[in-house]
Amino acid sequence: MHAAVGDRLHIHSRSVGMVDQKGEIVEVRGAGGEPPYVVRFEDGHEGLIYPGPDCNIEPRPADR
Repeated sequence: MHAAVGDRLHIHSRSVGMVDQKGEIVEVRGAGGEPPYVVRFEDGHEGLIYPGPDCNIEPRPADR
């Protein structure tokens, strides 16, 4: 999984009743776009993420 600053990370819920989490990648700490990523989530908190199989990375819009 490769990402860049500005890409969006979408973590799909694995349990009934839990909501998906979405955020913007604000820092890539691995070499060549590899994890871990620092992600700022929609609620404002930031976390260090090693994405698993329940995650999608959506490229940042071209106009950014």
